[in-house]
Amino acid sequence: MTETLVRPLRAGLIGAGIQASLTPRMHMVEGAAHGRSYDYELIDLLALGATEADLPRLIADAESRGLAGLNITHPCKQAVIPYLDELAPDARRLGAVNTVVLKGGRRHGHNTDWWGFAESFRRGLPAADLSSAVQLGAGGAGVATAYAGLSLGLRQLAVFDREPERAEALAAMLSPLFPDAEITAGSDLAAAMRSAAGLIHATPTGMAKYPGLPLDPELLAPRHWVAEIVYFPLETALLEEARRRGCRTLDGGGMAVFQAVGAFRLFTGLEPDAARMLDHFKAMTG
Repeated sequence: MTETLVRPLRAGLIGAGIQASLTPRMHMVEGAAHGRSYDYELIDLLALGATEADLPRLIADAESRGLAGLNITHPCKQAVIPYLDELAPDARRLGAVNTVVLKGGRRHGHNTDWWGFAESFRRGLPAADLSSAVQLGAGGAGVATAYAGLSLGLRQLAVFDREPERAEALAAMLSPLFPDAEITAGSDLAAAMRSAAGLIHATPTGMAKYPGLPLDPELLAPRHWVAEIVYFPLETALLEEARRRGCRTLDGGGMAVFQAVGAFRLFTGLEPDAARMLDHFKAMTG
């Protein structure tokens, strides 16, 4: 057996306040299932007293220590781009990177967030009505979920954000990429929900540290499907309310798992077992 085949796998996650992340365990357990030693570390800006300005040093350090790749999360998904050598087409279109492959002295940027949401949606909401949807949130996660929904065939999308200019910027960015779809920055949420088939929630509301609902629950109707990105907790107040009102729902766990599936494949060159990773995720969050 060659040295390449037995060399331990190493990767990491760069972000702020990431100590509770489940990503390391997902990667390492899947690596072990392939018979590989896999060390996945947290590079927490808050714990290190670092900022986005330290990205060049942190990436160079990861390279020098032989890491195969880095996942990138808030607040670095856009800030990391100037320090990369190449961008995959999806990362270039989205203007955001969540996965960096370090190989041959070069840094390759990818975005597996959008694919993670799309794959979760395909599996969890089969035959969903894609005629129209409302999306709450136009930040980094919202860029990925909107791109995913439109890639799946969503024909109308109204984006709402607490900062209207962000919703406008997202609509302007996506419209040329999906010329057959109608993408707008919404201004009347109640009216948009009355005509929408579904809701994509892409804000932090519902997380343990941001409890509550992102919209008036009276706007939810049984005809709506509701797709969530928050996965901690897995059962958010929005999902609980949506189910109570008869909506089909999708929790945020699938996006978390499938973005990790994509990153694992890129880092290791191995084909991950998505069902096994989903089962492990459920065991950690159940």
